Amino acid sequence: MTLISTWKDPDGHMVRFEYEDADDFSMLDKSKCRQVYGVCFCDGKLVIGRGGRKGDWGLIGGTIEPGETFEETLKREVQEESNMEVLTAKPIGYQKAVDTRDGSWVYQLRYVCRVQPYGPFTGDPDGGSIQEIKLIDPADYRTYFDWGETGERMIHRSIESIERLSK
Repeated sequence: MTLISTWKDPDGHMVRFEYEDADDFSMLDKSKCRQVYGVCFCDGKLVIGRGGRKGDWGLIGGTIEPGETFEETLKREVQEESNMEVLTAKPIGYQKAVDTRDGSWVYQLRYVCRVQPYGPFTGDPDGGSIQEIKLIDPADYRTYFDWGETGERMIHRSIESIERLSK
């Protein structure tokens, strides 16, 4: 099932997102994979971060660095942006982000993961944009961000999957 949505970036350019559920990412062209984000759960609560140009709330994650595996990126970004350790993780899906100006595209990968704090969050130590984190009831995520049908699918699939990861 492909879920399609569009978004206008801060510069006014339209981006088309094509979301697909996935239990692994081996079928994807690794050279087109650019970002990894986690739907992170700590003691049953969803971990979200506030940051970016607009100070919006969203998932924890970021850009894949040269030589990193997807899982290494997930672990590094979760630690940098939330001061938490990834205990277990599982792919849940990916988005193909298409620039509507020229048709170029990249993949953004999504994982569900269980995390635990290393200590209190004091800020993104890498100088990144996350200014604050919250642990919220997953049912309340739309209070902080609403990504339509795609967001609903990612959160729903994550809640189903986290129960299996916790066992």
